[in-house]
Amino acid sequence: MFPVITIPRREKDTGKEKPPQELSLGAPILTKDSRRFVNGMSLTAAVALWVAGLIGAIVVGDTMGRDDLIPAVLLPAVFIGLYLLFAIKVVDQWEKALILRFGRFRGLKGPGLFWIIPVVDVISHLVDQRVRATDVTAESALTRDTVPVNVDAIVFWLVWDAQKAVLEVQSYFNAIFLASQTALREAIGRHDLAEMITEREKLGLELAKILDEKTNPWGITVQSVEIRDVRIPSELEDAMSRRAQAERERQARIILATAETEIASLFAKASELYRENPTAMHLRAMNMLYEAIKEKGSMVIVPSSAVETMGLGGMLGTTALAGVAQPPPAKA
Repeated sequence: MFPVITIPRREKDTGKEKPPQELSLGAPILTKDSRRFVNGMSLTAAVALWVAGLIGAIVVGDTMGRDDLIPAVLLPAVFIGLYLLFAIKVVDQWEKALILRFGRFRGLKGPGLFWIIPVVDVISHLVDQRVRATDVTAESALTRDTVPVNVDAIVFWLVWDAQKAVLEVQSYFNAIFLASQTALREAIGRHDLAEMITEREKLGLELAKILDEKTNPWGITVQSVEIRDVRIPSELEDAMSRRAQAERERQARIILATAETEIASLFAKASELYRENPTAMHLRAMNMLYEAIKEKGSMVIVPSSAVETMGLGGMLGTTALAGVAQPPPAKA
């Protein structure tokens, strides 16, 4: 059949959100309410019987010439067609029909084709037993740390016992919506803003457990609750953004200062080693000088005292000579 959707309504004067109403998308003749009384199968059977009765009455009147027999043929067809129109019922695979006989519960019918006694039996409800999604909103609710937030959530639920859902709750759909909205506001008041933003899954599981305990006696189970969005005022959002930026800058400066401290500590340990072993200091200086002049075209100015202390005169001369191009060998 046609899909069932939910559309939230708002009051024009107060702006408060009303429980959403169930709507059925499809032909206006075969809406969910009208199928409790008439359906395509019963309408087809009734029309076929009426046409057959009319043709039979015409044939009897023309062939037999007995006009007095026309009502005797036509009236039974009309009454039987009316009976079939309201007696034949068809329920979809995912639905259950709740039957009342003289106002008392008789049983559940469906899915498929079944018969009822018109006037005596009445289909009170057609209960959809598929999983449904209801959009719930908590506007301007205060968290535990007194922050106003707007929270949007989706509640996934289904009717597992149509008898309880219809007989024990006046409108189980509205009851689910209002119970979900109340539970969402209560959960918001028990959590801080940071918890709601970072632990949405945990909040959803808590809400699903609370709602399932409340709705299970109604024949309804809540499978899951998903927090879709958590919105805070724009002023508070800007303040939180500046605070986060300042916190990142503080962390960056702490990391830089820690690195400087570690480097200074390592330099202090290296100076102790070099002080106890002058040869190691000379080798380190010579290595640094070699790294500086090994690239072609580089020039390094070295103090004369360093050259005399480390005996670099011979090494520098050797390096310079090594860099001079050798003449090519003479041809024979």
